[in-house]
Amino acid sequence: MRMMGRVGWGLLVGWLWLTGVASLPAVALDVPPLSGRIVDQAHVLPPAVVERLTADLAAHEANTSNQVAVLIISSLEGEPLFDFSHRVATAWKLGRKGSDNGVLLLVSIKDRHIRLEVGYGLEGMLTDARSAQIIRNEIVPRFRAGDVPAGVTAGVQAILRTIEGTYRAPEHPAAAPSSSDTFANVAFAVILGIVVGLFFSRANRVVGPVVGGGLSFLAAPWVIPALIAGAVSLVLVGLLSGLGQGAGSGRRRNGSPFDGTWFSTQQGGWGGGGFGGSFGGSGGFSGGGGDFGGGGASGDW
Repeated sequence: MRMMGRVGWGLLVGWLWLTGVASLPAVALDVPPLSGRIVDQAHVLPPAVVERLTADLAAHEANTSNQVAVLIISSLEGEPLFDFSHRVATAWKLGRKGSDNGVLLLVSIKDRHIRLEVGYGLEGMLTDARSAQIIRNEIVPRFRAGDVPAGVTAGVQAILRTIEGTYRAPEHPAAAPSSSDTFANVAFAVILGIVVGLFFSRANRVVGPVVGGGLSFLAAPWVIPALIAGAVSLVLVGLLSGLGQGAGSGRRRNGSPFDGTWFSTQQGGWGGGGFGGSFGGSGGFSGGGGDFGGGGASGDW
């Protein structure tokens, strides 16, 4: 009985410990350091875009004292969008103390979430309704079209113009291209790449596929369709040039047209590891002590 009692108490303590651990809240996502007006942890913005937006935001702050910052992350890791956005804006203390004239544009790429957090002092100009309108009309259509840099740029410009009183919402928001238009553009890029690639294959059967694939990548719209078009052209030019040379020589060649060649698209598009973060600095940029009360809007794409 004494042994059973010890075992029973041990099981009870173990069950209570496991229950307590399971009920603990998940570890909150860390707030990244405020390294500049544009903090691109997802590396989706080209350096030129980061530099241009940083200059625009710095000029706006110099003229108005308003502080606007952009944070792009890969994922919220399960944390609610509103909670994380408010934590970031509060920790960064965007805007001047007492004026509370700060704004945060937060984008989570994998979650496809957008949040516009507005400080107390700008809620009268950048209202919840206007914030939602900017997300819906300026950012979301461009994100859905696969052009994140254009969406962020349009969103930032709309925020600044709204604060300055010059923003006018478009009567017909920018629409993403239809699937038929995208397919037609990709097909044209593939055909162009095949024709040019076969021409170069006459001189070198390895150079031809690479040239054709690269040309299709450049001619196709957006990143994902461009990668598909480039890969299709690369394969087709390689196969067609190999068949043509095999028929001309009257005998079967061994090996592949890709022997000795490595074609990688890992760094293609806007995802290059060198973009974003290293260009976000702004010479000691920091928040001025502003506060946030939850004003703004959220959206998805």
